[in-house]
Amino acid sequence: MEYSTIIEPFRIHTVQAIDLPDAERREAALQRAGYNLFGLNADEVIIDLLTDSGTGAMSSQQWAGMMLGDESYAGSRSFRRFESVVQDLTGFSEVIPTHQGRAAEKILFESMVNEGDVVPNNTHFDTTRANVEYQGAEARDLVIAAGTDPSAIHLFKGNMDIGRLRASVEEVGAGRVPFVMVTVTNNSGGGQPVSMANLRAVREVCDEYDIPFILDACRFAENAWFIHLREDGYADTDAGTIAREMFSLADGCTMSAKKDGLANIGGFIALNDGELAARCRNLLILTEGFSTYGGLAGYDLEAVATGLEEVLDENYLRYRIRSTQYLADKIANADVPIVQPPGGHAVYIDAAAMLPHIPAHEYPAQALAVELYRRGGVRGVEIGTVMFGRPRDDAPDDTAAMELVRLAIPRRTYTQSHIDYVAEVVIDVAGRRADLGGYRIVSQAPWLRHFTARFEPLGE
Repeated sequence: MEYSTIIEPFRIHTVQAIDLPDAERREAALQRAGYNLFGLNADEVIIDLLTDSGTGAMSSQQWAGMMLGDESYAGSRSFRRFESVVQDLTGFSEVIPTHQGRAAEKILFESMVNEGDVVPNNTHFDTTRANVEYQGAEARDLVIAAGTDPSAIHLFKGNMDIGRLRASVEEVGAGRVPFVMVTVTNNSGGGQPVSMANLRAVREVCDEYDIPFILDACRFAENAWFIHLREDGYADTDAGTIAREMFSLADGCTMSAKKDGLANIGGFIALNDGELAARCRNLLILTEGFSTYGGLAGYDLEAVATGLEEVLDENYLRYRIRSTQYLADKIANADVPIVQPPGGHAVYIDAAAMLPHIPAHEYPAQALAVELYRRGGVRGVEIGTVMFGRPRDDAPDDTAAMELVRLAIPRRTYTQSHIDYVAEVVIDVAGRRADLGGYRIVSQAPWLRHFTARFEPLGE
């Protein structure tokens, strides 16, 4: 007999104490941090859902593997194991380790992107967009229409709009499109998956115009599991086989191994183009380290290699996707508006729908994220106009397509009772929504302002 409860497919081996700061301490922390949750100290947070990147718990096999780490500067045994695992998974011959995903983006984009270029993506996430724009190029988002409608029900809301992709290439010319990128799953759009059929269609456009196709593969395993669950013809196909088919449609990938690598640090570029890989390795040596360690210790390479194998376990993936849906169902059943259907790694609250009295240029998602911390010590992150809006001189920001608060669930870290607590906090704040007000930015950086901006509540 099968039961409805999806239990964690692991036992807890080691525990780490959680601090429980009271309301007075949390309020003082908010003021000190300028109402920016990135500025909080970790011991001022009760449940930390800021990101799922590098915040998960590693397995006993990963910790054991770290003891085998070969710390040789060049040609280490740990690199050879890492390289072999990545090659087997992706099918790409050239494997370039980096210390995390944004380093992979920086190196690849500096090697491929020129000023005036246009880089299409379903939706660029923050560092991806910033690295494109830093090269003087345009990061163009081409997700399907349902992908920017939080309430729309579509099984693959991360899909790229193929008509708009072809129109963009025709508009600017194939020579100005260094590559087409697809992010799996689509983080900015709610952790939504991309179908295999859509990836094939992107491949066809790239072949038609002789443009490389690159995957942002941070959450490739979660995307593969959604294909297994939702796409016709894949119900009897295991996640590993699906993942390998996904990679076979692309010419290369970047990856933060802090997501579906199940590690606390690490990333890589993987390619088939040897000449491009050589250019990337030259930059790697200049900025990260030698080509067989790329800014990582040997024990990190061992942990990533093991994580890339463990992440495709069916029991893990079933638990991972179902536990995210559990939180989504609890708060949606209490009439909290969220991005539907739930994504893989996070629940995204629709702050624009919850707080219609706060206009986008007063940052409703930031206001909601602050209140979740103020009321219950739960730290999420704004995915809206603070992160993706455009500041303008003497005028309100150009606003983002959606105003979301992401509650990203670290892998293998929190139990069901932790998630029940998060749901209680969200539902409590939703009941007080009319009392929330907007914010203004009082200082900001020219790039990735959401990490360091300082805010103050309007009316103060």
